[in-house]
Amino acid sequence: MATRSGSAIWAGWAAPQTCRPLTVRRRKLPRPPCYLSTTTFPPCPGNCTSTSHKNGALPAAATEAETEGEVLLESPGHFRIYKCGKMDRLNEPTVSPAGLDEATGVTSRDVVLDADTGVSVRLYLPKLRQPSEKLPVLVYFHGGAFLIGSADDATYHSYVNSLAAAAGVLVVSADYRLAPEHPLPAAYDDCWAALQWAVAPSTQDEWISGHGDTARLFLAGDSAGANIVHEMLVRAAVNSHPRMEGVVLLHPWFSGSEAIEGEPPAVPMFNGMIWSYTCPGAVGGADDPRINPLAPGASSLELLACERMLVCAAEK
Repeated sequence: MATRSGSAIWAGWAAPQTCRPLTVRRRKLPRPPCYLSTTTFPPCPGNCTSTSHKNGALPAAATEAETEGEVLLESPGHFRIYKCGKMDRLNEPTVSPAGLDEATGVTSRDVVLDADTGVSVRLYLPKLRQPSEKLPVLVYFHGGAFLIGSADDATYHSYVNSLAAAAGVLVVSADYRLAPEHPLPAAYDDCWAALQWAVAPSTQDEWISGHGDTARLFLAGDSAGANIVHEMLVRAAVNSHPRMEGVVLLHPWFSGSEAIEGEPPAVPMFNGMIWSYTCPGAVGGADDPRINPLAPGASSLELLACERMLVCAAEK
């Protein structure tokens, strides 16, 4: 299923260049996290509860006996979903504090964008060659099927540190609310707010205003984060702002009601079930344009608000 990731990003791609065929540079680059495995479950039957280090649980909709009942989905070490709709997060992430990373020389710090929702970003500033140096700005969205993950997760923190250093970019890593406590479009709305904050002169952080060049704006994400990148491009096209120099989609989570060539027939069913759990109000189910960018009514790919796009796929 398409909620896995595992591709290396060409870090030098962020540098301005004229359009030309992509040349692969064979050098060791940071690898994004890889989270999920394939399994299946039916649509969430009403209110859901879960445990999380930062998402508040909804009121329980099932008895304790039901809660301990049949497990309908389990991604070992990541999450478990029961027939009653309850979800346990099993990943027990190690949270890394912001600060100086001795290995890469990158400095990070957190900025809360909305005290009511808790939406925040973690900024990453690599070593500067000159105090007045301006760097491309990369807004990053973590993966995790919209169910797990965070910007301060140790795996993502380490990855973004290495990415900022290797690519020479100022990174804005968005920390968005998770389903099922906050069904989609909550994550999309949070990431859109983070993107708008990053490019708005009136709200821009001193790191961005002092060292970021938002005219060289990039978006990147893995798995569900790459799905978010696509949604940001759609929204930017509708609003005619902002315009991205380029985007990177690392094993994006896209699917549909029908299998594509070379895809096992069960895969779209699995993905559709996950989608219905994270986005119970989706119009068209697995053919909602947000999960199927080629579905009827989806935005034209030619109109997406970016100059260049790099898509990486893992496994088969």
